[in-house]
Amino acid sequence: MVGLFISFVLFVGLLVGIVAWVVGQVLGAAGSFLPAWVVLGIVLATLVGSIASGRALRRVAGPLAEMMAATERVAAGDHSVRVREGHGPRSVRRMAAAFNQMVERLQGAERQRRALLADVTHELRTPLTVIQTELEALLDGVHPRDDERIGGLLDETRVLSRLVDDLRTLSVADAGALELHREPTDLKDVADDVLASHRAAAEAGHVRIAADLDADLPQLEIDPVRVRQILSNLLDNAIRHTPAGGSVTVVVERAGDGVVVSVRDSGSGIAAEDLPRVFERFAKGSGSHGSGLGLAIARGLVRAHGGEIQATSQGPGQGTIVRFTLPGLSESAS
Repeated sequence: MVGLFISFVLFVGLLVGIVAWVVGQVLGAAGSFLPAWVVLGIVLATLVGSIASGRALRRVAGPLAEMMAATERVAAGDHSVRVREGHGPRSVRRMAAAFNQMVERLQGAERQRRALLADVTHELRTPLTVIQTELEALLDGVHPRDDERIGGLLDETRVLSRLVDDLRTLSVADAGALELHREPTDLKDVADDVLASHRAAAEAGHVRIAADLDADLPQLEIDPVRVRQILSNLLDNAIRHTPAGGSVTVVVERAGDGVVVSVRDSGSGIAAEDLPRVFERFAKGSGSHGSGLGLAIARGLVRAHGGEIQATSQGPGQGTIVRFTLPGLSESAS
């Protein structure tokens, strides 16, 4: 770029000299040929411009050729390729850096896709194996064909159906295509319904569940079905990880025009190294018997409402708090 600038300055100077000479000729100045200094200047300017242009072209052409070759490798499925970022003009260096970032993200997405496929396969294998084994035993006469056996098979099909529904909800939420049916909703009614539906499971595990709701909660423009699903997933998780004699409390507090909902349990807690990934797909703690999708779905639904969710824990045996926000009417509209 510096060489091109120099050649441009020389060319402008020569152009001014030539114009001055032409004006002199028109005014009758002596001489009918270009002065020697003008001819020499033209030759020098041409040489400098050619050299500068050639160097500039090589500086651009080399990195671009490397990037084109790398692009062909990426198109063929090789996401490990990278290009050098420290060569060529600034614009080419920025393009190389952006290319490397793009390929890095593609490589990460490919890793996640393969991990998801492996996890889904693993989760589907268990209920399918149970169903296949039980049906073969029934057909061979190993087990009697009674309601108990058939009921167990029906339960396994429900597990499969729930897993498929959860995966669909996650994929739609991740794609930003989750359709919410918002309506003015009293969150107190939603919380009471969810607690009532989980009371039997809590009693079976000898876990106390309770609610602590602010008296002046605002009415929210939310999808009550999806928010009920959020609370249900969090309560399921909390009850499952709370030992007998423990407690789970749902706290709903006003925060401006919105609310903050916390599900607090006195259960097994979460290790510090596991906290950053508790909302990932199929993330499970030791001894967990769930699918590992509940918290991931809750995060997707909360974000679809414009809120945020986080989990905190003092460590194993210290309980867990999962807290999420739901914006008010004015915040949702913005």
